[in-house]
Amino acid sequence: MSRFFTHLEGAWDGTRIAKGTLCNTHEGRPIVARYDLPALKKALTRDEVSRRQGGMWKYRELLPLAESNEPVSLGEAASPLLACPRLGKELGLEQMFIKDESILPTGSFKSRGMTVAISMAKELGVNKVALPTAGNAGGAATAYAARAGIECHVFMPRDTPVINRREALLYGAHVTLVDGLIHDCGRIVRENAAKEGWFDLSTLKEPYRLEGKKTMGIELAEQCGWSLPDVILYPTGGGTGLVGMAKAFGELTELGWLEGEKRPRFYSCQSEGCAPIVRAFSQGERLAQTWENAQTCASGLRVPAAVGDFMMLDAIRASGGAAIAALEASIPGWMRKAASLEGVPLCPETAVCLEVLLNLVRAGTIKPAEKVVVFNTGAAQKYLECLAEPKG
Repeated sequence: MSRFFTHLEGAWDGTRIAKGTLCNTHEGRPIVARYDLPALKKALTRDEVSRRQGGMWKYRELLPLAESNEPVSLGEAASPLLACPRLGKELGLEQMFIKDESILPTGSFKSRGMTVAISMAKELGVNKVALPTAGNAGGAATAYAARAGIECHVFMPRDTPVINRREALLYGAHVTLVDGLIHDCGRIVRENAAKEGWFDLSTLKEPYRLEGKKTMGIELAEQCGWSLPDVILYPTGGGTGLVGMAKAFGELTELGWLEGEKRPRFYSCQSEGCAPIVRAFSQGERLAQTWENAQTCASGLRVPAAVGDFMMLDAIRASGGAAIAALEASIPGWMRKAASLEGVPLCPETAVCLEVLLNLVRAGTIKPAEKVVVFNTGAAQKYLECLAEPKG
């Protein structure tokens, strides 16, 4: 494996697990990858990395795949960091940016996690994978599994957006529609994995999707001249991206690659129709209770119970940020506004962030001169149900 990847570690209690171990969780909690950062600091500089061509795999030393193995890749380029002055003016901001993950191969940030997860599954001899999905993760998993020649089983709520259902079928996956939500789909995977020989690719129920997602943070730092913005707004369902960025910023700090000591404030954004992290944050809890009767058109946010809840809440609180819910009814309007003002078609999950951002600016919590980055985690075109013509 990667010469700097040293071991796996239980995120809850720090239990050390040997690298090369095929595992999902430790006592029901996530597992994370750890690296020999002092050795890496001696071996590589940020300037050397910046001179490299390519997308997220240019950060190979901070990823677990063996240097001798080719990644299972679909050509993951760096996603653009787009200045959005007109949208910023609408929101009362002088420095408004959108990092547009929709340009990745399967149309969402899920490509980052799945290229690493499937690459590691292949390296570890996995033949079959399975996962629950509310949408984009299923499309990414099936695409990368097809690329690797690995059998893929996907379980989706029956009302998952039609594009996500059809793309999974297009890639040759075994697709099962479930009368329920994503945690009901997850239960089916969990109950049948041993019998069917599936490796579970669920969010934060294997160690390596997180490693792919953390490249959002490394890439953002490089695009900002190895510095960081004041504020990051991130739409939060399972929360791997937020947790991954927090991990990335910690590793970059230890490597001495960041200018200054400042870390961005994380604002975790959810819809009022499914806001378990917001509720736990407001109540001062470290673990989030399951959200009953979850409903939102932002399908990626319809995650009633996240296994990485404590990791998200720890990262948000450590950053000085917050978890905030937006009005469900605001989503279509913000999708239209962003697209019409900047030509950037936002997914509904990211539209939630704009409503949260407006309220934070109005409250004075975010100052007009602060540098703000909003992550667009997916392509609006994959959400036909949210793109109906406005009435009137």
